[in-house]
Amino acid sequence: MHAAAILSRHQALLLATVLALPALGCALVPAVARAAEPAAPATVAPASDSVDVDAVQETVVTGLRGGSRAAIDSPSPIDVVGSAQLAETGKVGLKELLNQLVPSFNLPGVNGGGTSWTVRSTTMRGLNGDQALVLVNGKRRHNTALINNLARIANGGVPVDLDLIPVGAIDHIEVLRDGAAAQYGSDAIAGVINVILKNAPEGGSVESSLGQNYGGDGFTKHVAANYGLDLPRQGFLNLAADYKDNQSASRAALTSVANLYNPLANGARDPREATANRTFYGDSYGPGQETIYSGSYNAELPVGDDVTLYSFSTVSKRRSRKNTGSFLPNNINSLPDVYPNGFNALRRIWETDFQTTVGGRGEVASWSWDLSTTYGRDDAKLDGENTLNATLGPASPTYFHLANQIFDQVTTDLDVNRAVDVGLPAPVTVAWGLEHRYERYEIDPGDPASYIIGSYVIPSGYYAGQHPQPGLASYTGTSPADSGAIARNNAAAYIDLGTNLTPAWSVDAAGRVEHYTGAVGDTASGKLATRYELAPGYALRGTVSNGFRAPSLAQSIYASSTFTGTVDAAGNYITLPIKVLPATSGEAKALGATPLTPETSTNYSVGVTAEPVRNLQLTLDAYRIDIKDRIVETGLLTGNAVSAILQRAGFAPGLSAQYYTNAVDTRTDGVDAVANYLVDLGGAGDVRLGAAYSWTRTYITHIKPTPTQLSTLGYALFDRQRQADLTDGTPRGKAILSANWHWDRLHVDTRVTRYGSYTEAGTVAANDRTFSAKWVTDLDVGVDLTDRISVSLGANNLFDVYPDAIGIVDAKTGLNKYGLFSPFGITGGYYYSRVSVKF
Repeated sequence: MHAAAILSRHQALLLATVLALPALGCALVPAVARAAEPAAPATVAPASDSVDVDAVQETVVTGLRGGSRAAIDSPSPIDVVGSAQLAETGKVGLKELLNQLVPSFNLPGVNGGGTSWTVRSTTMRGLNGDQALVLVNGKRRHNTALINNLARIANGGVPVDLDLIPVGAIDHIEVLRDGAAAQYGSDAIAGVINVILKNAPEGGSVESSLGQNYGGDGFTKHVAANYGLDLPRQGFLNLAADYKDNQSASRAALTSVANLYNPLANGARDPREATANRTFYGDSYGPGQETIYSGSYNAELPVGDDVTLYSFSTVSKRRSRKNTGSFLPNNINSLPDVYPNGFNALRRIWETDFQTTVGGRGEVASWSWDLSTTYGRDDAKLDGENTLNATLGPASPTYFHLANQIFDQVTTDLDVNRAVDVGLPAPVTVAWGLEHRYERYEIDPGDPASYIIGSYVIPSGYYAGQHPQPGLASYTGTSPADSGAIARNNAAAYIDLGTNLTPAWSVDAAGRVEHYTGAVGDTASGKLATRYELAPGYALRGTVSNGFRAPSLAQSIYASSTFTGTVDAAGNYITLPIKVLPATSGEAKALGATPLTPETSTNYSVGVTAEPVRNLQLTLDAYRIDIKDRIVETGLLTGNAVSAILQRAGFAPGLSAQYYTNAVDTRTDGVDAVANYLVDLGGAGDVRLGAAYSWTRTYITHIKPTPTQLSTLGYALFDRQRQADLTDGTPRGKAILSANWHWDRLHVDTRVTRYGSYTEAGTVAANDRTFSAKWVTDLDVGVDLTDRISVSLGANNLFDVYPDAIGIVDAKTGLNKYGLFSPFGITGGYYYSRVSVKF
């Protein structure tokens, strides 16, 4: 009772602070304008294995050309996440790690079907994951080939798949929370995530963890190894390997006695209903099975007094397997000759991903230069298992190759910088650079049996004389007509300038121009950033910038046929075959589509930083992000009129449709607050206390008029459900309280996170569900048995917290009890053990 009362008082205090911040943010947003470069304060903890009470400053390089600086001194806010923090979360995928540690980063727990369960959608500062740029060692990371189709949050996005970067290779991560397109180019609207790889020239470690959900499922294994080698002339080669395996889990809630089988010929109930395994049909509600093998190297080799060669690479192989649709025995496509008791259709993904950078840097005539080329490729093979094409009859295969999706990216960068003394209090840092990027996206067709429509007629039984629904159950393979490839080139030039106009006043400016081949054309962006030190330890900072995000190649060419589940106006859960159409296709144009254009943005940020006492850092930043021509997916277009349009284009009858379009303008306001305090407890060790809070709210400021082709059919271009998913589908507030205590050989890491409320909207208001805020507690306790061996026990979601059980449950499969969008998942508590060996 006493501990619970203390926790309750702490929560009340935090909540009062949290409620005051949005009002403060609204007052600050219109103020200063700021922009061009780096980073600033950090989130919640250090990057080192041991805490140095005299060293609270994290040094960052993100957003700064040709140098480094303390995060607190940056004109833009930056979170710094160290390798020790990553290990102590108990999570094994980088997306979930960042969700645990960075308040402005969110990860929906389920979020739909299709490929979105493998490449789970993320949001940063309330924006989609592909509106944030990912770098590795400062070099652009390639995007995934798997588009987030059938997702609700960040639908249609093609983000970088962070989970394919081996966690064991990471030294630390710098998260720049500010627009940075003028510095880094397309995608950097919400900010930049820069993953810095380990560079130790000697020693290494092996870490292994095992865990599972409190419910006994979701068993997880993870092994990470790292080893450094000394190369000549103070060079290094750092190697890493990573293995993780997550087993599936489900939280289906079967409370109905709905019939699974069709009635007998005389109308009587099928006797198999009495002994049917009703839990069999609900295992699609939760995470699937996934195994990832990955490795990396990071190397440098000086070859002269002024030249250093470098290279780094990651490579990953993933295989995943998930139930993406349960088909009951009474479904017309559950042919009794093949699946007399129904079946669960499984999607398999076999993915190979790698990226390699080769470059050199040096100095010529006082100019520092860096020249590099990066090649990245993601090759995903999509298969269907335990399904069938019912239109082919009982002879249908049950395993199909559905498609290959491949993305290639080659980026060459030249970066040059030097400091020029012009008589100001500090030299002017002059940086300029050139970049060329080639991108190619390809979709290859699947097996003919995965997309053809046969002529099978059911000969007898309940559906005698009827044709089954076309396509595979749950999804359909890519046909030659939907396959193809698209490529483009991009050329860019930038310039950055930075200096101190007075000892207390620093100013940075950046400008960038880019030219894309194809329909994107030319873009220009700029950024101005400033920081003014009011007094020692106290400063104001601000930025203003504009940016852009070019449509992804996948969004431009992607086409698929699949099935989606939705809740109709009467609250019934229904499944519809759906065609996702490229915006340039004839059938999409017949439904009002126009070619995609770039999203454009304007970012404003203003903040304060304070170090009122030794080892205490406080930062508060407010921001506004305006985006024009945001790319979204239309609502579900269904009905006889839509089907007729698709039939005239040669598609099967009965299909519904969607396509991507520049439909909306949005405004996102937000506030980020961070506090870090390092306390020396003397003989009781030391503790790092952290508090971080992020509040965001997105508004739709304009919706493009519905095309006549849709309005005459009674459809809106961007319906109420899609609008609500964009504005209310993720928590507006997220707070993290943390304490990391080190004492002799013991460490205790505690984190309490408050995830704010969010709404999962229905197609009508009566089906809206608002899920309340929840507190989730994580605990990690470790002991160093020797100087080289440590063991830890921990729990994520220690008190087994679930979202509100208010989802609209499918009576036959038990899906959706906890909804889809939960930012902390739907599987409850998870416990684990970890062993680490250093050598």
